[in-house]
Amino acid sequence: MSNSLHITPLGPHIGAEISGISLAGPLDEGQFTQVQQALLTHQVLFFRDQPINPRQQRALANRFGDLHIHPVYPHAPEAEEIIVLDTHDDNPPDNDNWHTDVTFIETPPALAILAAKQLPPVGGDTLWASGIAAFEGLSPRLQQLLAGLEAEHDFTKSFPAHRHNASPAEYQRWQEAAARHPPLRHPVIRTHPLSGRQALFVNEGFTTRLPDLPAQESEALLAFLFRHVTKPEYQVRWRWQEHDIAIWDNRVTQHYANADYLPARRVMHRATVLGDKPFWPFWRAPA
Repeated sequence: MSNSLHITPLGPHIGAEISGISLAGPLDEGQFTQVQQALLTHQVLFFRDQPINPRQQRALANRFGDLHIHPVYPHAPEAEEIIVLDTHDDNPPDNDNWHTDVTFIETPPALAILAAKQLPPVGGDTLWASGIAAFEGLSPRLQQLLAGLEAEHDFTKSFPAHRHNASPAEYQRWQEAAARHPPLRHPVIRTHPLSGRQALFVNEGFTTRLPDLPAQESEALLAFLFRHVTKPEYQVRWRWQEHDIAIWDNRVTQHYANADYLPARRVMHRATVLGDKPFWPFWRAPA
């Protein structure tokens, strides 16, 4: 195995394909450091031909930190930290929007690792957008306006009750999850804890309002920001192959899973690494 990764950028702002490494086994310190640095630079990394089982995926994710257990999604039997995203005609995707994962908790995930298990014959691409590029693409006047503002994030926006009432047991699980995750606030602009770069941190999946603004201003500004962050100039699109793995920095990106493949089936496994409480603007370089 080569000691040096081969990194091919996929765009000027976001995305790189990585080769020269196997993710199923333990990474040595040099490999892990290179992956971390590439993730800081490119925000989402793609790896071809990486067969991995749930326990191995959990071990890989644990190298980056403690793992989140999702309150609603099913998980792999041998690893409860690995979410199973199995979508088809009888279980269509429930996140038909651009979103950053799990921003409805105090410490949203730092990163996520997604493995392709079963793919449709065609379609099912995933797109990612850079919150850093989106922030830098705003005018200085609008950057100043957003600085210090907070946004409310709500679990029930992407997980409404009517999608989880197929049985009394399912509805009870949803009620318990909603009670554990009341709406909370995060800064509209967050500072990356490792790089110090600033990123737009609102997403259509979970962000509901800007509490410091009147309702009409909040609605209009959020609508603009949701459109702005997903401009094609800030995106990368990945066409999946079986056994592909994507690792993305959830602190500064959002993504959209294209559901153009139904009635075909698509099965993905995701590990989600807990992060830190979003903050703005103070930053101190890691020692």
